[in-house]
Amino acid sequence: MNRFDRYMLSQFMTLFGFFALVLVSVYWVNRAVVLFDRLIGDGQSVFVFFEFTAMTLPNVVKLVLPIAVFAAACYGTSRQMADSELTVMQATGFSPWRLARPVFTFGLFIAVMMAVLANYLVPLSLDRLDTREREIAENATARLLTEGVFMHPNEHVTFYISEISPEGVLKNLFMYDQTSEDQTLIYSADEAYLLRDENGPKLIMVDGLAQILTDDGLRLYTTNFGDFTYDISEFLNYNSNRLKALERTPTLELWQEPRRLAAVLAWQVRETEPDLNGMGWVQAERHGRIAAITMCIVSALVGFATLLLGGFSRFGVWPQTVGAFALLVILEAMKNALVNTVRLDPNMWPTLYAPTILGGLLVALMLASRAYPLPSLRRVAS
Repeated sequence: MNRFDRYMLSQFMTLFGFFALVLVSVYWVNRAVVLFDRLIGDGQSVFVFFEFTAMTLPNVVKLVLPIAVFAAACYGTSRQMADSELTVMQATGFSPWRLARPVFTFGLFIAVMMAVLANYLVPLSLDRLDTREREIAENATARLLTEGVFMHPNEHVTFYISEISPEGVLKNLFMYDQTSEDQTLIYSADEAYLLRDENGPKLIMVDGLAQILTDDGLRLYTTNFGDFTYDISEFLNYNSNRLKALERTPTLELWQEPRRLAAVLAWQVRETEPDLNGMGWVQAERHGRIAAITMCIVSALVGFATLLLGGFSRFGVWPQTVGAFALLVILEAMKNALVNTVRLDPNMWPTLYAPTILGGLLVALMLASRAYPLPSLRRVAS
């Protein structure tokens, strides 16, 4: 790198830090308000709030990174053009391709940051966040279990436990469940246990009786059971989204065991998403992470090349800025549409790189038009 490259890179990095800080702050405040109300309303401490905020921060940074790098490239190029810095450098013999070299380096640095975030920090933080949410929800459920008191987790369910042993065994449990509209369930058991599961807490009842009272004809069915598992996760505010489980999966596992992950995902959501293509979701996630890395470079170059296309003007470069923003919106919309396409058909995964390729071609075309301008009509006429 020569002195000019270092100068431009330092300008872009400074602006990137400013825009990233502003965007992260705005996005984080909106998320933090909702998170604060939910956690404090559930009786959690401020320490838990800051812990959850720290675990959501990598994903927030990942979301705003392409916008921040684009804004930094646009604003930095605009300011250098207004100060005639780029005009002077072009007059000394720097071609548009040469001017774009520090911009490409800038985009490459941000792409490395995106690679660390998308492939390591974000899956790790989301996995930890999901674990902590489940732990807090299960602790809240455990506090609901009080001996000698009729408890109502919701308006359709009633619990009663006569005694809770020091080992955590629930003695003489009674549960009334009227969640279903056409029948009423009544469970009674000598003992019960509250166990953790990856899908939420489960209530294991031992040596009990299940009574089913139907509304049509008032028929009563009774069944004795040795052990019975009842899912009580629906009583909690915590809901683990299985479709988002891939976001918490390490990248190495996505590439080493794609078919196993696809099968597990399809099995977990078979009731809510019967037509889901598990392999399509895996392909969209693992190739989408790579495409997000390359888009950081393209975003920086699009902002620079579009503004450079307009040249110097006393009226500013706001038309080119609007055009660059519109071009970025089109590329992002194309990327989102192609993600849904790949989720439906996993063989369409190469299309996820179409926005990057298209953006790169447009940048090359704009730089070439500045490096080799077409002759004016007057010159052709002469």
